[in-house]
Amino acid sequence: MSQKGQSTSTTKELKIIARPVVTLDAVKKDLNKLKILHIINELNEVSEKGLINAVYILKTEKNIAFTYNFTLVGQVPSSKEVSEDIRILLYLGLIETNQVTRKLRLTSLGKEFLTQNKLDENLLNELKTALDEVKNKVVAEDKTIELSTRPRRRRFK
Repeated sequence: MSQKGQSTSTTKELKIIARPVVTLDAVKKDLNKLKILHIINELNEVSEKGLINAVYILKTEKNIAFTYNFTLVGQVPSSKEVSEDIRILLYLGLIETNQVTRKLRLTSLGKEFLTQNKLDENLLNELKTALDEVKNKVVAEDKTIELSTRPRRRRFK
């Protein structure tokens, strides 16, 4: 019995996703991104989940105008749009992730960008006062997330 060589052909599909190029000029015109930069600046360092939570609280409880849509998974707010804006700000080098704590913080370029492109004075004051009111809640939830995701050390006897 002889076996004929069976040829199986496999094809790979390449999926191309077009994303618009975002520049610093686009960030200057986008109030949502400018507000996110100011929030990170006020909180110094914040996790991505903590930032999403802060934006959600500011939008729902303090009536700060954001155009993001949120979905609640359990009691935890989630937003693909906020996550996308965070990725854009990381890509542009305005924010960075601390390698040790994995928290977001402004870069020197981000601080310089904020001093050159400030929000309207009334809007900035409104954002700062609302953020001062919810800051403790956001920091506490951020610490809870940090403690729950931190690797545990094993103790040997």
